[in-house]
Parts: sequence; structure tokens; C-alpha cells
Amino acid sequence: MEPEIGFIGLGIMGKPMARNLLKAGYSLTVHNRTTAPVDELVSEGAKLASSSAEVARNTQIVLTMLPDSADSEDVVLGREGVLQGTAEGSVIIDMSSIAPLVSQRIAAEASKKNVDMLDAPVSGGEPRAIDGTLAFMVGGKEEVFKRCLPILEVMGGSVVHVGKVGAGNTVKLANQIIVAANIEAIGEALVLAKKAGIDPDLVFNAIRGGLAGSNALEAKAPMIMDGNFDPGFRIRLHQKDLHNALLTGKELGVPLPVTSLIQQMLGALINKGSGEKDHSAIVTFIEDLANVQARKEQG
Repeated sequence: MEPEIGFIGLGIMGKPMARNLLKAGYSLTVHNRTTAPVDELVSEGAKLASSSAEVARNTQIVLTMLPDSADSEDVVLGREGVLQGTAEGSVIIDMSSIAPLVSQRIAAEASKKNVDMLDAPVSGGEPRAIDGTLAFMVGGKEEVFKRCLPILEVMGGSVVHVGKVGAGNTVKLANQIIVAANIEAIGEALVLAKKAGIDPDLVFNAIRGGLAGSNALEAKAPMIMDGNFDPGFRIRLHQKDLHNALLTGKELGVPLPVTSLIQQMLGALINKGSGEKDHSAIVTFIEDLANVQARKEQG
């Protein structure tokens, strides 16, 4: 018999992830701070819960997809939180991108109630959340991972167990460092080409088949060239991830100089009011310095 699943956090990523579980036939109970996405999913067959604790009381596996560490702590550990409603033997899968030490702290509290936890952050952005091909990086007990693997495979094209609780978010931080550096470099390259009088679209097509080719280039260069910064993954969230990476680096004694620089760029863009734009808009920081926009030529 399939487990009853709860889903808390129905934002840009969470809503399509929850929808894919419904499409796969899982019984789903949902909760969110705002009601519109809840109403949408309830109209498609989900059940409504008025609190995180109510979600937990009615399900065996609770999934959370939240913005930051404080949100995960509040939803799981807070008043009317998940742990107020979970039964012994339940599982919490936190798919949020948060600080690894926070994942470990939440898991330790859950274990006091004999509740297991996986930290399972994702990569891929809104398009992959919609088509169910996200990459999951999962930390936690191997037997719990195997039990929950079919659920994660509904939402992900790649699901990898990377170690104990906290390891998932450590790997996600590594992912976010690489993605940020890729997007920043793409921005510099296309701005340089435009300033030299070369159509960035020609540059994109010339280099995409070589060593500079990447998923980041394929996903973000067209957005940059079109000036389309509608959020798939917001600048403010990527800045948060890099902040967590720097904190983790400090704890472990690992210098992260380029990460620090890009985190400062993202912070400056947030101060300019660009925090809700897609992280591809990091190019605008370079564009402002060069006084040119890396847009492809029309016609």
C-alpha cells in the first residue's frame, strides 16, 4: 500500500513537484502560507491541511520545500510544526536548500520522537520541477533513502544518496557554487563579446559544442540574450545559498574567494531591487560596469 504523503511549501518549485506526485497517483495532503497554490492543487485532487502539524497527523511521509534554514526550523520544530503531529516511524524529507548544520539539528530533534529525516535538496530550477527531472542530493540513513526512493524518483531524473544527514545540503552548496560561477562567467563573456561588436548569439552557438558548453550555458544564455529574467530561481535565494556556503567554508576552514565575490555581486543586485529576478540577471551587474547590454541582435 502506498504511503500517505504530505507536502508543505508550494512555491515556484514546490507546486509542480507536488503536482507530479498527484499525477503519479499518490494521496497528497498539502499546506502553504498562501492559499492560492493550495486551492489549485486541491482542485486537482489534493487534501487540504490547515497547519504543518495537521499535515503530519494525516500522513506517514512529510515533504517540505521551503526558502531557507529558519523556514525549515519553524515548519518542522515550531508551534504547530511537523513534529507536533508526526507519529513514530514517520519520515520527514526536507527538500529545502539550507545550512547543513541546521539539517542535522532538525534531524536530531526528530530522532527524539523516533522520526527519521532525509535532507534532499534539488537542482534544476522550475523547468525541471515541472517535467519531473530534478537532481536530488540526499543525506540520511540508507534504509530510509531506499524506502523513499520511489517518491523522489517521481520528481527527479537523478536521485543520489550522498551520505548522512547534512550531506545532501553540503553537496547542494557545492552545486550552487558551480552554478553561480558558471552564470557569472557566461555574463562576463557575453558582455565582452557585445562590447567588441559581436552578436552574443553567434558566440553562444560557436562555443556551446566545445568545452565551454554546459547546462548552465544552455539554460541561461538565451535568457540573458533575450533580457528575460522571469524567475526560475531567484537571485535572493542564490545569494542565500552562497551565504550558507561561506558559513560552511568558515566552519571547515575552506577559503572560497570566488564564491565570496559572486555572493557580494548578488547582494548588490538585491540592494538595487533585483532580488526577485532570475539568477541569470547577474549579467546586469557586469552590464552596468561595461555600459552595454548583452542582447542578441534582432532580425
